[in-house]
Amino acid sequence: MTTSPPLPRTGSEAMRLFLPQSPFVRYMGIELVDLGEGSARLRMPFREELVTVGDMVHGGALAGCVDIGIMAAAWAGARLPEHMRGVTVSMSIDFVQPAHAESIDIVGTRLRAGRHLSTCRVDIVATEDGRLIAAGSGTYKVG
Repeated sequence: MTTSPPLPRTGSEAMRLFLPQSPFVRYMGIELVDLGEGSARLRMPFREELVTVGDMVHGGALAGCVDIGIMAAAWAGARLPEHMRGVTVSMSIDFVQPAHAESIDIVGTRLRAGRHLSTCRVDIVATEDGRLIAAGSGTYKVG
C-alpha cells in the first residue's frame, strides 16, 4: 500500500513541497532558504551552465530567478487558495550590475495580496556581500 504525500495546509507548505519537485527550479539549482508571511529567500549557487560569457551569469538565468522569487513570495504564508494553481501574469526586471562566478540570493516580498492577484518585488543580491545585482517586480495569480 502506498501513501500519497500530505496535502499542504498553507501557501508556505505548498512552496516547500513544490520547489524541490519543479524541473526548472532543479535545473537552475535554486534552494529554499526561508519563507515568512509574504516573503521568501532562495539561493542560486553559481554554476558554469548558467553563464553567458566568461564567468558572468546569464540575464535569462537572473530573470528566471525573479520569476521564481515572485511566485514564492506570492504563495508564502498562511493563505492557501481553493485551487492549487498559479501563474506569473506580468514581470519586469532591471539589471543593475553583473554577477561574476558567485552565488546569488533571491529575496521576494509580497507588497499586496488581493483575492487572486499579488504584487511582488524581488531583489537579486550577491550572497557574499549583498550587492544588488538586479531588481524585479511582478504580478502573480494564485488559485
